[in-house]
Amino acid sequence: MKTSVTSRSLRVLGLIGAASLTVGLAGCAGGGGDAAADDTIRVAYQKTASFTAMDELMKKAKDEYEAANEGKTVELVPIEAEQDQYFTKLALMNGSPDTAPDVIYEDTFQIRSDAAAGYLQPIDDFIADWDGWSLYDDGAKQAGLGDDGKTYGISLGTDTRGLYFNKDIFEAAGLPTDWAPTSWDDILEAARTIKASNPDVIPFNVYASKSLGEATSMQGFEMLLYGTGDELMDTDTNKWVTGSQGFRDALGLYQTLADEGLGPDPAEALDAGWGSKVSTELIPQGKLAIALDGSWLPSNWISGDNEWPEWQETMGFAAMPTKDAGGFTSMSGGWTLAMGANASDPQAAFDFIAQALTPENALMYHQEAGQIAVRSDVASSQEYLDFNPSFEFFSSLVPYTHFRPATPDYSQISSNIPVATEAVFTGQATPEEAQSQYDSALVGIVGEENTQAG
Repeated sequence: MKTSVTSRSLRVLGLIGAASLTVGLAGCAGGGGDAAADDTIRVAYQKTASFTAMDELMKKAKDEYEAANEGKTVELVPIEAEQDQYFTKLALMNGSPDTAPDVIYEDTFQIRSDAAAGYLQPIDDFIADWDGWSLYDDGAKQAGLGDDGKTYGISLGTDTRGLYFNKDIFEAAGLPTDWAPTSWDDILEAARTIKASNPDVIPFNVYASKSLGEATSMQGFEMLLYGTGDELMDTDTNKWVTGSQGFRDALGLYQTLADEGLGPDPAEALDAGWGSKVSTELIPQGKLAIALDGSWLPSNWISGDNEWPEWQETMGFAAMPTKDAGGFTSMSGGWTLAMGANASDPQAAFDFIAQALTPENALMYHQEAGQIAVRSDVASSQEYLDFNPSFEFFSSLVPYTHFRPATPDYSQISSNIPVATEAVFTGQATPEEAQSQYDSALVGIVGEENTQAG
C-alpha cells in the first residue's frame, strides 16, 4: 500500500517538527476529508536511542489492527525525545483538536493532571466489556485513575530502581563482587575507592540535571529523599512538606559527589541525552562503576542495536540502602496507554489499545521494555521469567518501593526538583539555598495552607 502525507500529518509535523518524528501515514483509506480522518487512529508515543520497545509494539499492533479492520488506518507518531521533552511535545499536540492523538503513551504520574486538563477521556465503559481487564492487579488498575475515580489509562507494566555496579571494576579496585551496601556511606566509600583505583572511570552516577526532568526527580532525588524517611507529601495529612532535613540530606549527597569528583563531569551530565548515554555507552563500555537507575536497563542489552552479551557476567545489582543503614528503598512508576479526549472514534481507539495489549503483545513488551509484569498471565509465564535474569532481582524490590504523589499538581511541583539538584551539583547553590528556592516555588503552586514544615 502506497503511503502519502495527509493534511492532519502536516499539521503535526509543523507543530513539532523539531522532534524528528517518523510518522506512519496512510493515504489509501476510502473517502476524503473528515471521513478519512475518522478512519485514522493517531497514536503518539516516546522513542529514544535506548527505548525502542514501544515503537516495536506500536508497529506490530498497527499491522495487526489494520489487517483485522478493513478501511481503518493507524497513524504512528513516535516522538523522539527524552522524557521531559516528550511531555512538552505531547502537550503541544494536545493543545489543538487538529493535532491531538487518539491514543497516547501516558506516564502514570501525568494521568490525573492530563485528565483534569481535558486531554484524556475515561474508558470505563470499554474496559467493562474487555476480558483483559480482569488480568490486571489492583495496583495497576489504581495507576490509571483520575481524580474523579474514573479510569483513563491501562498499565503497560511497572518498574523499580536500584544500584547497578560493574563487577570487573570492583574487583580491580579490591571491592567485593557481591557488594551489598547498607548505607549511603557504604556507597560513597566504594566510589572513593574506585576513584583512587581508576581515575578514568566515573565512580557513581545519580541523575542531577534539569534537562532530564522526571528522570532526575524520580531516579535520582526521590530515591535519596525516601531513603531518609522523609517524603515530598505527608501521606497522613496530604500536605506538601517544606524544610525537611531529609530534603537537605538528599541534596547534600549531590554536593558530596560534586565536591569530591565522585560523579560525572557536570558539562556532560547536564546534556539531555545523558540517560541514554549511561545505559547504551558508559555502562557497557566499562566507563561507569555504579549507577542508580531503573529496572529497564538490561532490556537494552539483551538484543537490538545495543546488545551486550557479557552484561550478565559483568553487572551486579544491589538494593538502594536508606541513608543510615535502616533498610532499603526504591521508587516505582510506569506508563499506560490512554485515550485522547478528541478521539474521533473512541471505540476504534480502544480497540487499538486492546490489540496492543493482547497476551502475546503484552509479553513481548514486558520482555523488551524490562517491565515488571502487572497482569497475571504475563507474570506467571515461564517465558517471561526466563527471558531476563534481572527480573527476579528488580521484582524483589517491590516491598521497599514508593510511589510519587498522585495529584494533578505533582508534575508542576516535580519540575522544581531538578532545578534544585542541578544548582547544587554545579555549585550554584548550597543544599539550604536550593531547598529554600524549592520551598518558595512549592508554596507558590499549592498555597501555604497546603504545606507543612518537615
